[in-house]
Amino acid sequence: MLLEQARDILRISNKYFDDEIQGLIDACEDDLRLVGINQIRHDDPLIKRAIFTYVKAHFGYEDPNNRFLRDYTMQKLSLRDSAQYRAKK
Repeated sequence: MLLEQARDILRISNKYFDDEIQGLIDACEDDLRLVGINQIRHDDPLIKRAIFTYVKAHFGYEDPNNRFLRDYTMQKLSLRDSAQYRAKK
């Protein structure tokens, strides 16, 4: 389901790039885990927004100012700073 939603956000109607998109989704989840975010639920709107922003930042959009990457970094830091998403020690 997340793959289909990411495809829609990227405005792609075919499945040609599905492997690349899924790889970006997986990489984003790993990146979130690296900073201690372990509550990665695909039904969580903040997690979904971070994943979709990451996908946009890395899929090949013309973004000379790296807006999507900056947005993703801010989203990731906000999630990291919330006890709701951090790993329990």
